[in-house]
Amino acid sequence: MSTDNDILQRARERGAGLPYAGAVTPLEAHQLLLEHPNVRLIDVRTNAERDWVGRVAIPETQHSAVQWSTYPGGVPNPDFVAQLAAQASPDHVLLFLCRSGVRSRHAAKLATESGFANSFDILEGFEGDKDAEGHRKTVGGWCKAGLPWVGA
Repeated sequence: MSTDNDILQRARERGAGLPYAGAVTPLEAHQLLLEHPNVRLIDVRTNAERDWVGRVAIPETQHSAVQWSTYPGGVPNPDFVAQLAAQASPDHVLLFLCRSGVRSRHAAKLATESGFANSFDILEGFEGDKDAEGHRKTVGGWCKAGLPWVGA
């Protein structure tokens, strides 16, 4: 099993050239959350997504919800950085999660620009990409990896 430092080193290597610290797989994110008290998962999906699709099942002390955009309408959350700062500090290792890994990259970039130097994207997101039939949770992501989550 990898140590926290091994995981973060690999994540930084994956992120070479990116505007944030790096990227972790869902399994690596879960291991970091289990073993490192300074790690926080930041779920940037909308409240509706968490309510209707599901959410990670980890202790509340280890994760926060800060919407990247709002529902309905998909309007960017103008208070994203302030809400993040209210729930995490710059010394935390932040792991950003969205549906498939797109919004989380944007969130990690903005967080880095706002002084959160240890901001990482969780690759594949919560549900992963769509399969050939247009369904999620079958190709990749937190759910497909068999990590703890609760449905709507």
